[in-house]
Amino acid sequence: MVPATAGAEGTGATARLCPMLSITETHRSEMVAHALVGFPLEACGLLVGTDRGELREFHPCENVAASSKLYTVAPRDMLRVDRAAEDAGLAVIGVMHSHTHTDPYPSPTDVEQAPDPEWHYVIVSLRHDAPMLRSFRIVDGGITEEPVAVTFGT
Repeated sequence: MVPATAGAEGTGATARLCPMLSITETHRSEMVAHALVGFPLEACGLLVGTDRGELREFHPCENVAASSKLYTVAPRDMLRVDRAAEDAGLAVIGVMHSHTHTDPYPSPTDVEQAPDPEWHYVIVSLRHDAPMLRSFRIVDGGITEEPVAVTFGT
């Protein structure tokens, strides 16, 4: 994993975290579409990008938990995506998953299972008519929402 180095405010682990996630409208649409296809189960996928929080690729993954209340990225997907990212000079910088019936905010299970304090944790909620996407940082059990900059580039 490439360490995050952009200058966020704060001290300790949070000082190294980049202050926002930058995605394209295409990536946002891919994540929402993956969440909708996975419904009524939670969908998940991996975010590949730079240590500056720039998403370059979204990789839909299998939710091996096959649950409407939790997700587990298939280990083979994690390995495949991680190797491809490294080969491209990028890194896995986060994970996306959907909430099928709740707001886009990390659940206690999401917090407990957050594997990397430098990752971006994107949640797509399908609770309302229009899907909602939000991103968070989870460090030492603390949850901080981060801005998501959506651009119209490719």
